[in-house]
Amino acid sequence: MSFFAVLFALMVEQIKPLPRDNWVHDTLASWVGWTGRNFDAGKPGHARIVWVVTVIFPALVAWGLHAAIGYFSLIGALAFDVGVLYLTLGFRQFSHYFTDIREALERGDEDHARALLAEWRHLDASELPRNELLRHVIEHSLLAAHRHVFGVFFCYVVLAAIGFGPAGAVIYRMAEFASRYWAFRSRKMGVAVNEGLRDLSQRAFGLIDHVPARLTAFGFAVVGNFEEAVSGWRRDAELWRHANEGIILAAAAGAVGVQLGGATAPGVTPDRSRTFTGGLDAESVEAAGSTPGIPPQLGHLGSVVGLVWRSVVLWMLLLALLKLANLLG
Repeated sequence: MSFFAVLFALMVEQIKPLPRDNWVHDTLASWVGWTGRNFDAGKPGHARIVWVVTVIFPALVAWGLHAAIGYFSLIGALAFDVGVLYLTLGFRQFSHYFTDIREALERGDEDHARALLAEWRHLDASELPRNELLRHVIEHSLLAAHRHVFGVFFCYVVLAAIGFGPAGAVIYRMAEFASRYWAFRSRKMGVAVNEGLRDLSQRAFGLIDHVPARLTAFGFAVVGNFEEAVSGWRRDAELWRHANEGIILAAAAGAVGVQLGGATAPGVTPDRSRTFTGGLDAESVEAAGSTPGIPPQLGHLGSVVGLVWRSVVLWMLLLALLKLANLLG
């Protein structure tokens, strides 16, 4: 059933995508804010309680509803799973920004492209040169594809296989959103945040994303330049501060043959590279800041789209073959 749930969810999203400012995002923000206000008193133990209520409780509710509906109707349970995946998985949750930025660059309107990137990622992109603008768009798009498509896909499939229905999709989406929410409030909004809660949410998401990130990178390697992708994975992943992000981006850079990473405009995304915060001198930054490959060009945006779609097809085919083998077995 998981294969058809993912397939139908992706089809529905292509036909009727969620709008840019949608009620799902507003509901998640309200939920995470409410749990923080009502369960967090600033102590370490409270941070754990807030995270469990924020992330695990919705997943248990989704599992319970799936089980209750499935008791009466398997078709109803499938429809419920499709609905949950429609809200948690899909390209259209970020692709409108990517498409608009790409169209602006094709028109030569780099200022508008920078403004869109700043709106999307909540960063100052006003001084980015063209190559760095393209590099940021590629990096953020690859990470968004992982977090909105592959990460949800892998967690859903694994937990659905052991009877937990759509709980995996909810856990991944809620953990990812909570980690961004608390970091954004403390960094950009100037709101006092329990640092223990912020750090716990980021560590928890890092653990949840550990295997999905590596599966995404492996998929990029299989459908791209396998040898270069694996070499980049092993050699360049540590250029980024966060291990899971580094593995995905290093593998994708090798698969496509594009130069990612780097230390130009270090104030734009502080978490992006170790070279931004590692205290390296200028020579070390220049030597270790980027992956090998061709500097980002407009054509690489199309290459990245192709890489992601080929990877989606790969994992869907593998899932279909597993389901077929299970039926025949």
